[in-house]
Amino acid sequence: LQVGDGIARIHGLDEVMAGELVEFAEGTIGIAINLESNNVGVVLMGDGLTIQEGSSVKATGRIAQIPVSEAYLGRVVNALAKPIDGRGEIAASEFRLIESPAPGIISRRSVYEPLQTGLIAIDSMIPVGRGQRELIIGDRQTGKTAVATDTILNQKGQNVICVYVAIGQKASSVAQVVTNFQERGAMEYTIVVAETADSPATLQYLAPYTGAALAEYFMYRERHTSIIYDDLSKQAQAYRQMSLLLRRPPGREAYPGDVFYLHSRLLERAAKSSSRLGEGSMTALPIVETQSGDVSAYIPTNV
Repeated sequence: LQVGDGIARIHGLDEVMAGELVEFAEGTIGIAINLESNNVGVVLMGDGLTIQEGSSVKATGRIAQIPVSEAYLGRVVNALAKPIDGRGEIAASEFRLIESPAPGIISRRSVYEPLQTGLIAIDSMIPVGRGQRELIIGDRQTGKTAVATDTILNQKGQNVICVYVAIGQKASSVAQVVTNFQERGAMEYTIVVAETADSPATLQYLAPYTGAALAEYFMYRERHTSIIYDDLSKQAQAYRQMSLLLRRPPGREAYPGDVFYLHSRLLERAAKSSSRLGEGSMTALPIVETQSGDVSAYIPTNV
């Protein structure tokens, strides 16, 4: 076992699946990402400071999953769906895989109901449908988060469950958004998934998938959901950091070759369910930050 920079290389762990959770002797959990011929590359869900070189690791036999339930509404959780708002544990009886496959063609239907954002310019010019994906793109400080939070505030009384995923942001910004939701009574139908800038890259990379799993739970229970990823540029950077530390070959702008798949598998989970599945929906509003208005950069064009 070798450890450093949030990555562990484990030798002699033969029977392990891609994406499986592994547990270190002192309790830290990791995810097996790289399966090589003579070792396993694991990303740690924590700082890993207490792991000692050469200590033992066991495979848990579980793929990364989170508990889900109605009790998550109104709570602030981290990428492992553990509460971080200091209001005690969340009761949950079911589990969902963090990485569940997107619904296929047969289980979808075309988007036909509008999701009112409450911003007249958007609702009249480029209306968003329930089950659609609509990118919010712009430079920093151009009001992308404001558009997203206004959309959540406007879902009051519309019977839409909102999930707000904050990736790699300042803790103060996240606290401000949560306070805003609480003051306007929006937390009763909202779940906030937050991994701040000081979180390990692994958790920043996982946060959007956790948010999607929570939204899917409600979508498959015939409810309408909307999910905001704020923002996917930070997730791509966290993934780049993980991949480079795992020695995967870098591509353009040092992002790994599968950075497109990183976002496509996430956004394809947004769907409008067919009538057989109860017509639930999940509307995705990903946010991407551009550098000095360059919309044709690598990550913005991918998304």
